[in-house]
Amino acid sequence: MVSLDYILLSDGRRLDIRVSGPPDGLPLVFHHGTSGAATPISALERAAHTRGLRLVTTSRPGYGASTRQPGRTVVDVVADTTAVLQAIAAERCLVAGWSGGGPHALACAARLAGAAAVLVISGVAPYGAAGLDWTAGMGEDNVAEFGLALEGEDRLRPYLLEQREELKDVTGEGIVASLGTLLPEVDRAALTGEFGQDLAASFHDGLRLGVDGWLDDDLAFTKPWGFDLAEVTAPTALWQGSEDLMVPFAHGQWLSSRVPGVTVHLERGEGHLSVGLGALDRMVDELVSAATRKS
Repeated sequence: MVSLDYILLSDGRRLDIRVSGPPDGLPLVFHHGTSGAATPISALERAAHTRGLRLVTTSRPGYGASTRQPGRTVVDVVADTTAVLQAIAAERCLVAGWSGGGPHALACAARLAGAAAVLVISGVAPYGAAGLDWTAGMGEDNVAEFGLALEGEDRLRPYLLEQREELKDVTGEGIVASLGTLLPEVDRAALTGEFGQDLAASFHDGLRLGVDGWLDDDLAFTKPWGFDLAEVTAPTALWQGSEDLMVPFAHGQWLSSRVPGVTVHLERGEGHLSVGLGALDRMVDELVSAATRKS
């Protein structure tokens, strides 16, 4: 079943979905950050539509009105994305993921049959990865959050509920204060005008019913993802900024040496948000070009 707002999955779960752009366009499936929702980023929407692409966004289980999937792993996103493609009658797609969406994009690069090319922006690396100090360089808020995630749901949930009170009605300007330890100056500058409003809207939508999606994302990141990076076969591009305090630069460096055939953009002076916002047109052009070469 498909509507403008959601699909029903084979196991009875609801998955929020937004589709925009030309009906016959190649879909660009975007996996949002942690926390977030299907609410689209306007700049990405323009970049997709200008190139004749359909932008497809979903709210991961537990975000927005998407049904929670307790115990989900990162690789579970592949089955949901397959269902989305079936619902919109598409066999091939481009895939992108930003921040917490990065691992989910990589899962699609490894296991999604229709993935023609994949983009990872500021994506987190696997927890416990050999040769990576996972929390080194993270802002204080993320160090505290993932420390609690390692202790389990009962310890993490009260913390996230407290954070939700600051974010569920936050304004674009208020994000800077709420995420103070996670934002270098270059990211603070990016959180103005339209993009700040879009990010605030994504928080509102994603957290309106609770923190289940956020909680399950954190737990999924701190346990095995359910696939091996060596399985990645889709052309993949990775972008990471050196000033990132949410997902440190070392994560991008580590992934760049482990993802087969990856095209790497390790950008000096850029942050977690600025690296994507300033290069979205280049990123989408690179995705389209990679998909064209593959076909």
